[in-house]
Amino acid sequence: MSDNHAHHDHGHSNSPPANNFAFAIGVTLNLAFVVAEVVYGLSANSLALLSDAAHNLSDVFGLLIAWGAIHLGKSLPTKRRTYGLRRSSILAALVNAIVLLVVVGGIAWEAVGRFAHPEVVAGSTVIWVAAVGVVINTISALLFMAGRKRDINIKGAFLHMAADAAVSLGVVVVGFAIRATGWHWLDPAVSIVISMVIVAGTWSLLRESVNLAMDAVPAGIDPHAVNVYLAALPGVQSVHDLHIWGMSTTEAALTAHLVMPHPPSDDKFLQDVCHDLDARFEIGHVTVQIEHGSTGVFCRQAPAEAV
Repeated sequence: MSDNHAHHDHGHSNSPPANNFAFAIGVTLNLAFVVAEVVYGLSANSLALLSDAAHNLSDVFGLLIAWGAIHLGKSLPTKRRTYGLRRSSILAALVNAIVLLVVVGGIAWEAVGRFAHPEVVAGSTVIWVAAVGVVINTISALLFMAGRKRDINIKGAFLHMAADAAVSLGVVVVGFAIRATGWHWLDPAVSIVISMVIVAGTWSLLRESVNLAMDAVPAGIDPHAVNVYLAALPGVQSVHDLHIWGMSTTEAALTAHLVMPHPPSDDKFLQDVCHDLDARFEIGHVTVQIEHGSTGVFCRQAPAEAV
């Protein structure tokens, strides 16, 4: 087994830089709207408005966590934290998802209680407050649209804002329905629907953030395709100990052992491999170990079940 070993880190993120303006505007708009929803939700006796306010408050909390994690992720490595604080973005996404699900549980519990004891709701107040929410949440969603495809933190912000816009629109419809029918049970019914929408929108974020926290292959990267690419490289006899994981919500890393009986004499081969992995699979932090495959020398990481 050879000691020929190479490490490359392109030192860049595959997502656009964090937009501080987008976060600042999103947090400010949603925080102001939360205050308005609480005030008018209490005066109108509307659980739909209060539940939406709780959800929007959790979104503000989530935006602040994501914003902070993005800046923490830029911190330089130290002797103790050799990757810096890149993984804070993964933890932020996980916390964001968990908080949302806890909020949903509270909303659903209160809504079930109101089915047994329905209360009078001021439909007109619900309508115009929720209408403002449609506008604010739509603006907030548009602020995060550009970065949603490459960062689950930004994706989470975008999905939550877009879902909130749809939920607020539903509340507007319920306000008109209450005024037309006098059916005040529609208010807790909509709260249940809001809970279901939040769960549906949060589930993929929770699943992906848990996977990243457990060092699973990031979504969007096909590990089989990566293995096929490495195995097809000139002079490569076999590939083993292949690992792909997320260093953060925007950066992926890879380690692999390549068995090459006649390895290249310079670093051009390794440079090309690192370039191709970044260009094809968006894996920017690559560590490759080359082995001769010498008879009688066995790599302990060669078995597929070895870690």
